[in-house]
Amino acid sequence: MGGPPLPAGVPLCFNGPMAANLDTDLLRAFVAVADARSFTRAAQTLLRTQAAVSQQVKRLEDAVGARVFERDPRGVHLTPDGERLLAYARRLLTLNDEALAAVGRRAGSRPVRIGAPDDYATLLLPPLLARLVAAHPEVPVEVVCDDSADLTPAVERGAVDLALVTRMPGTAGGTALRREPLVWAAPPAAAAERDDPLPLAVFPPGCVCRALSTDALDRAGRRWRVAFASGSILAIHGAVTGGLAVTALEACTVPPDLRVVGPAEGLPALPEVEIALLHGSARPAPPVRCLEDAIIAALGRPAPQSAAS
Repeated sequence: MGGPPLPAGVPLCFNGPMAANLDTDLLRAFVAVADARSFTRAAQTLLRTQAAVSQQVKRLEDAVGARVFERDPRGVHLTPDGERLLAYARRLLTLNDEALAAVGRRAGSRPVRIGAPDDYATLLLPPLLARLVAAHPEVPVEVVCDDSADLTPAVERGAVDLALVTRMPGTAGGTALRREPLVWAAPPAAAAERDDPLPLAVFPPGCVCRALSTDALDRAGRRWRVAFASGSILAIHGAVTGGLAVTALEACTVPPDLRVVGPAEGLPALPEVEIALLHGSARPAPPVRCLEDAIIAALGRPAPQSAAS
């Protein structure tokens, strides 16, 4: 207990080096690149420049003493050390966000706002929203149904926190979840696919599926006409079920009572589309992050890119 006091200016000594701290901003940049498999798309998600994100990852690598990413002609990939770090990074960010929400920075009654085309809002979102409600029962949810083309500017101006959209494969921005084939859906009994011109049930102009399907018909020399148009997927399903028309849908949204038809019935093959998640804020509130994680886990991981970016 005794002993003379330390002279002024003499530093205290400890039995070993002090542990380094991991900056949550660096971890967010790391997770964004890991999810997007691209520095370019991660920068767009984080609303930062690619150079800034690259510098953050470099600082994280310096802090942990290991490389976390490798690049090759197929894209950006996690190293074994990066794979190990990713699980810890997600846990640390979740704890950080939960702590901020629990102590003086609650989300309160501000709703989580997600935009989606009508078919996704009807068929894909309900089980994912159930997870959000289970984790954050106090947070209201708003679903904005709109065309994918109109949801991109809605995210950019902050009208919605997230948007689940259909787009052409390889489109920049957000997180590419998976590729989904387009298919022709026909009435359960009536052979509307044999009519000439082909009767179509379509969403309004601007819909990616409408544009791709009519373009495929034009290139195949197959005549067509719009027999029914609506912004409601339930109305589209009803028109097809009633035998009025055929329609082009993402394969994951075809109801079981409709027939999938194609070249065997004289219809051209259709291309794939990309399902993507657009992000509004670089630092989303915990409920938004909860819904974002649920969507990514349920609908797939980002598609590999053909070149590093």
